[in-house]
Parts: sequence; C-alpha cells; structure tokens
Amino acid sequence: MKLNQIAAALNARLEGSGEVEITGVAGIEEAQKGHITFVSNPKYAPAAKSTLASALIVADGFPALSVPTLRTKNPYLAFAQAIELFYQPPRYAPGIHRSAVIHPSARLGKNASVGAYVVIYEDVQIGDDCVILPHVVIYPGVRIGSSFLAHAHAVVREHCRVGDNVVLQNGAIIGADGFGFARDNTGEWHKIVQSGPAILEDAVEVQANACVDRASIGETRIQHGAKIDNLAQVGHGSKVGRNTLLCAQAGLAGSTEVGNNAVFAGQAASSGHCRIGDGVVVTAQSGILGDVPAGKVMSGSPAIENKQWLRSIALFNRLPELAKAVRNKNSTRVKDD
Repeated sequence: MKLNQIAAALNARLEGSGEVEITGVAGIEEAQKGHITFVSNPKYAPAAKSTLASALIVADGFPALSVPTLRTKNPYLAFAQAIELFYQPPRYAPGIHRSAVIHPSARLGKNASVGAYVVIYEDVQIGDDCVILPHVVIYPGVRIGSSFLAHAHAVVREHCRVGDNVVLQNGAIIGADGFGFARDNTGEWHKIVQSGPAILEDAVEVQANACVDRASIGETRIQHGAKIDNLAQVGHGSKVGRNTLLCAQAGLAGSTEVGNNAVFAGQAASSGHCRIGDGVVVTAQSGILGDVPAGKVMSGSPAIENKQWLRSIALFNRLPELAKAVRNKNSTRVKDD
C-alpha cells in the first residue's frame, strides 16, 4: 500500500514522498524497511532518528524527520487504525453448527454465526449479526443486542442484559454470583442469593478471564464504552462509568461506583461502597479505601494523592540516611551529657 493511500485513510498530513510502498506495521525498535511505525511517547523520540522504518506517524509538533512522515493529533490512535489496514480479523460465516444446543424458545437475529458446542438456554434473545464461538454458554432469560461477539468459553448468566457491539473475550464471565455471605449464630456462612443481573451497555469489551458479578439486589452495571482487561473483577452491585478502563487484575469490591473516563491501572483495587469520581486515575497496585473526588490521581496503599505519594516515596528512600543521622545526633548528645 502506498504511503499516500495510508495518509488518506488516516486523515493524516503527509510530509515527504507518498510513493513509498508500505508492507506492514511494527513497533519503532522492531521496524524494518517497508514498515510504518509511530512515536507518541517522548521516551521513544530518539529512536525516531535511528529506526529502519520507511515511514513514521508522529504528532503535529514533532521535529522534522529524514523519512516520510504522517502527522496527526493522536499518533497512537492513527497507528491503531493503520494496523486495521493491514490485518483483518477472521470473519465467521452465518450458520449454526450441528453440535450447538439451542432451546426452541431462544430467538437469534439475522446472520447469526454459532459455533460448536455452544449452549443457548430458554427465553434468550440475541440481535442481528452475532458471532458466538465454540463452548460459549448463554443462560436462561438473557437479552443481547446486535453485533455481539463472544469468544470461546465466555459465559453470560441468567437474566443478564448485554447491549450492542459488545465483545467478550475468552473465558469472560458475566453475571456469576457475587461474593455474598452472612454469618449465622453458629458461625457458619449463609449464602446470600444473588438475584440482580449484570448489565453491559453498548460498546463494552470484557477481556479474557475477567468477571462481572451479578448483584444480590439491584444490578451491576458497566456503562457505554467501558473496557475491562484480563483477570479484572467487578464486584456485585458495582457501577463502572462510561469509557472507564479497568486494567489487568484490577478489582472493585461490592457496591463500588466508578465515574466516567476513569482509569484503574494494573492490580489497582477499591474496597466496597466507595464512590470514585469522573476522570480519576488510580495508579498500579494502589488501594482505594474511601471516596475519591473527580479528577484526582491516586497512588499507594492506602491510596493518597499522587503528588503526596511521590514526595513520601522520596522520603522513604532516604530513611536509612535519615535514621543514621538521628542515631549520630543522639550519640553526640549522649557524649555531651
């Protein structure tokens, strides 16, 4: 594909020859002749001068380069779109595999593709253009919108609701029982029935082996455009706001509410019944123990504001030096006495 064709497809401004032939995409350090790559992180700016790539995607204000360049406001997004020009995911033909088990009362829309050993229970409704790959199980009473994609071994439990353009990666579990138990007077744990559904709004993606639990009462809701990474956990009765990201191994205890456009980085977590505002960023391995106002960046466990955490870490790294100074001062005082 010619570079000028890529520029047009990405709506990017071309600098240099548009006749360069591009055969694929690659990271800036792995790129070879014929590849297009990108720079969005300043950390990799020096590599832009030494890369073997035939073309780069950069921000509007990036310094001029000796190789042909595509300039755009969002290089990372443009690179993601460039990948789509060269890689097309598998397409699954409509049809129902003979080993699939579908209850007569279930209703599937037009162009459904249902793989081997899929099980769809009674009173299920699924919209048009769904792709349900092998070993997926859809429990009774589920409602799913159009353009649903469920990879192998995903599960949607009873009475859950799933919107349009939702993707479930392998092993994602939607609506498993929340972790609810009450201790009786003998000390035994009594299971609390988890009666409320999990609800995924449009354009949600839940990645491999992540879990969105059903609620004891009420609902668990993942709002429009939210993305949940591998091995993440959304506890029962929680709400995740629009376009919020829960990165790998993040965890929300029950009844947590996270606002719109928030980010929980890898292994970040919250205790139950927290209210976390719009745009909050919780950095990796941090633990939220209470409410957080909108726009804050939180770090540490228990989490505090990131700037304070950075100052604290700087002091923590100096503790041996400070302790030695205190000991020396005390020793001198004893001698003086």
